[in-house]
This record gives sequence, structure tokens and C-alpha cells, in this order.
Amino acid sequence: MSYKLICIDMDGTLLNENNEVSERNLEAIKKATNNGVQVAITTGRVFVSANYYADIIGVKTPIIASNGAYIRERGSDKVIYKGILGLENCQRVIEMVNKYQLYPHFNTYNTIYTEKLIYSSKYYSKANESLPKERRINIEVTSNWYETFLNNSEEILKCIIVDDDMEKLKLLKEELRKEKDLEVVSSFRNNVEVMRKGVSKGSAVEMLAKHYNINMNEVMCIGDSENDLSMIKVVGLGVAMGNGDEIVKNHADYITASNNEDGVAKAIEKFVL
Repeated sequence: MSYKLICIDMDGTLLNENNEVSERNLEAIKKATNNGVQVAITTGRVFVSANYYADIIGVKTPIIASNGAYIRERGSDKVIYKGILGLENCQRVIEMVNKYQLYPHFNTYNTIYTEKLIYSSKYYSKANESLPKERRINIEVTSNWYETFLNNSEEILKCIIVDDDMEKLKLLKEELRKEKDLEVVSSFRNNVEVMRKGVSKGSAVEMLAKHYNINMNEVMCIGDSENDLSMIKVVGLGVAMGNGDEIVKNHADYITASNNEDGVAKAIEKFVL
């Protein structure tokens, strides 16, 4: 099979444990794009962060960000798809999060709203210090979620809750999954990510393939976590990382090396180059 589109997750997949793209990964992606293959970053991160890494690897294909809630052209303001969480869903989520005394982050394509600099917002706030202004993610601290939702409900794409209390997260995740209008996944063992129903990396990959008139059998996806499962299952070749979750490995067509062992490059070399 000749693969025309490769969709690659970032954390735990394209990036090693130091949040770097290895030289071998860079070289494999460069060779694939030179051969006419579309390579798309497909991540739970906000668009601005994904766009920074897209520059590093030198790809021009639109980016799938926020777990499929946002697809946007590179180098322009053209948005291919935007699936907002919605005002009612935002309010429902914050009520459940508060019940478990956890701290949420609500994301747009370029902004993180939080009530406390912790976990994600703390990480991006630190990262901003070494980035030029146009590459920074806006960090907005709020003391009034209702007002924040009213003012930004047409832009908020995703909520992410991170905590080291695994029992609280488990209970919250179970409760969120009972809501018929929400899509709930995890990208790390200590987080829960919430989008509106129907939003996933898998559905976004289908949209991007249609955008290029590419058959899904001609698409290869590479990922490591639960939020990658939807895209692993719907394409011609689903590749799980060696460091990936067991559920992803169980549904993958192939298991490559880990993110610290150039797993992305090895998969591209084997099936594309």
C-alpha cells in the first residue's frame, strides 16, 4: 500500500522525553514530504504549540490540534474545522470538576484559561519565557469561570484536568463519560481531556483525508495514548509506539520502537520510504 497522508501525535510519539524531535525523525519526515506525502501533526495540544513544532519539522500540511477540535492551515488564518465545547458543556464540566476540587484548564487555539498556574499552564508559562512573542500561548488566570465562558464560549475547544490524585481523576472521568454531549479521553495517565461529542483525532483525520481526496486506506497514523485510539482504528495503517498504552497497542496494526528510540522514523522508513 502507498500511503499519502501520515498523521503523527506529538507527546510520547514524535517528541522524546526531553520534548525534542530527534534527527532521525526529522530526516524521515523530510524524505516522506519530499516524496509527496502529506505529514500532519495530530495532537491534543493547542494550535499555537503544535504550529511551533510543525515549523521545526518543516511540514506544510494543516495541523490537527486540541484532539481534533481544531484543524487549521499552516501559514494562514484559514480554519478547516472548529468544534467548540459550547457554553452549556463548559458550565457542566466546571460543576463536576469543582465537585472533586480539581483545577481545570479550558483551551482555545491560542489561549489557556485557568484559575491557578498549575500543571499545563505552569508548563506553558515557563516555556513562553524562551519563545518569541508570536509563538507564546496566552495564559489567562480567571476568578470567574462563568464570565470567562460567556466571553469565550465561541472559541473554547477543550478542557483538560491534570492531577496526581488518580482516584479523583478516575471518578471524575467516569462521571463525565455519562454526559451524552461530551467526548472524554486521556493523553497521559494523570489527565482527563473533554471535548464536545463527536470530536476526536479519528474524525479529524477523516476530515483532513477528505480535504486532500485521500482514501482512508492510504492514511497512516502514529500514536501512543488513549486519545490516539480513534485515529489508530480508522485508517489503513495504525501504528502504536513501543512506549504506548496497552489499549493502543492492542488495536494497532504495527508496534514500532519507543519515542526515545526514533519510533516514528522507523515506522516511516518501514512503510513509506
